[in-house]
Amino acid sequence: MGDHDDVARIDQKKQRWQKTTLAAVLERFPERQPAFQTSSSVPVERLYTPADLGGFDYLEDLGFPGEYPFTRGIHASMYRGRLWTQRMFAGFGTAGETNQRFRYLLDQGQTGLSVAFDMPTLYGYDSDAPQALGEFGRCGVAVSSLADMEILFDQIPVEELTTSMTINSPAAIIWAMYIAAAEKQGYERRSLRGTIQNDILKEYIAQKEYIFPVQPSMRLVVDTIEFGTEQLPLWNTVSISGYHIREAGSTAVQELAFTLADGFAYVEAALERGLDVDDFAPRLSFFFNAHNDFFEEIAKYRAARRIWARAMRVQYGAKDPRSWRLRFHTQTAGVSLTAQQPENNIVRVAIQALAAVLGGTQSLHTNSKDEALALPSEQAATIALRTQQIIAHESGVANTIDPLAGSYFVESMTDRLEREAGDYFERIDRFGGVIPAIETGFFQREIAQAAYVAQREIEENARTIVGVNRFQTDEPFTIPLLEMDPDGYDRQLARLGRVRAERDNHQVEQVLGRLADAARDEVNLMPPILECVEAYATLGEVCDVLRVAFGEYHEPVYF
Repeated sequence: MGDHDDVARIDQKKQRWQKTTLAAVLERFPERQPAFQTSSSVPVERLYTPADLGGFDYLEDLGFPGEYPFTRGIHASMYRGRLWTQRMFAGFGTAGETNQRFRYLLDQGQTGLSVAFDMPTLYGYDSDAPQALGEFGRCGVAVSSLADMEILFDQIPVEELTTSMTINSPAAIIWAMYIAAAEKQGYERRSLRGTIQNDILKEYIAQKEYIFPVQPSMRLVVDTIEFGTEQLPLWNTVSISGYHIREAGSTAVQELAFTLADGFAYVEAALERGLDVDDFAPRLSFFFNAHNDFFEEIAKYRAARRIWARAMRVQYGAKDPRSWRLRFHTQTAGVSLTAQQPENNIVRVAIQALAAVLGGTQSLHTNSKDEALALPSEQAATIALRTQQIIAHESGVANTIDPLAGSYFVESMTDRLEREAGDYFERIDRFGGVIPAIETGFFQREIAQAAYVAQREIEENARTIVGVNRFQTDEPFTIPLLEMDPDGYDRQLARLGRVRAERDNHQVEQVLGRLADAARDEVNLMPPILECVEAYATLGEVCDVLRVAFGEYHEPVYF
């Protein structure tokens, strides 16, 4: 960004400007506050110039869209050729209720599906398990057997859409149900496209929805990678998620560093299995948060692409350019939404979504204005979807590629995030990798400290949250909230009872036995899991077999 002499001359001119033009203005109009910072508490300078970019090299650090190091985007034409997939996260109550919401959103112009599962499903319990009491359908849809999955995707052309499923600990089982349901509809598994989140490492780091200890959980992840590589070549077998790390309170750089470190851990585990990096790496994808700090978020996505490309090419020896590309889904920050003045959330989501688009996302979910109060109503979900459509079709931001490239501020921020992520990689390496760092509580302590700093800044009014610690109002508000079917739980239990009564229980006993045998061996578990779900063994029954084989994880006390 200019040779040494140019930079030195600009820096000299900047010093003159500070002493004369700026100083005179500051004397009359002091700045609003002594210092400015990002939402990650990183200082923001008053002005950025080429002097802030050091040895910046266009071809090495930016390059061209669709080419290494992919800083400017993974596709040569980006949104001029095809817009991002508009994929609203949806799921509540019964499979039938959620199916109706899927079909409504598709009618409104949504272009992909994203499934939210309820807590019992996420923990591998059937809806009638004692541990599930009171949690049915509250934060997502309940899926206890293949029968639920068949209803969930009834009359939905899954071969024409991509389907994302936010499921981690029992990902292999839920994915097997999806495959079985699609095949019963007449679709071939090789043609199915979609994503299972399947990122168990971030569960130990942030979200805490784990079932099994770390090592057998990693075995299940690698089993899905291997199975998908061989039999579902269009499926993304792991969506490596920083979203939940950020929602737990991390900074932007922690989200970036911890997520990519998890990604490297999956690559290394698959290599240890003997897989070829260029066979599986193109089907790894990522999932990032879009928070409020507009430029920091954009820089985060650009830095992520560059770090991944360099590591995959240099560190892991991938030769296929598709292995170097970091493809990612983005969701706007649920944790940023407020119960106070909920209409303000529409504005927050619009800013966050715009950052994701300017950062080059491949897929986007926009949160609804009412999510600090309840699951999204139909009206609120429609507004959130319309927000994406307005950005796509009215704002003009999708008409050129990476329009903020060359901004001294954005490039400086991108460099800083890459550099600080590198510092975290070195610290993780000193622990011996991601899993030892989890076991010592390193990630958990770093996130807790960042969350504490952010909360303290809010409480001390050093960070403004409109409607919460400034610009409050006592005026009452009313917005429509989602009401679930009050009889849904009873109907779910009745269906689960019919499944158990009508299936061939001798066959179920046999296939669960074969799964238990396979779990004790070192074979890929996906084929026996598929055999179980096709026989209508329930999610809880399959997980119970694995609980016996693997044990359950209990997090140590770190604080």
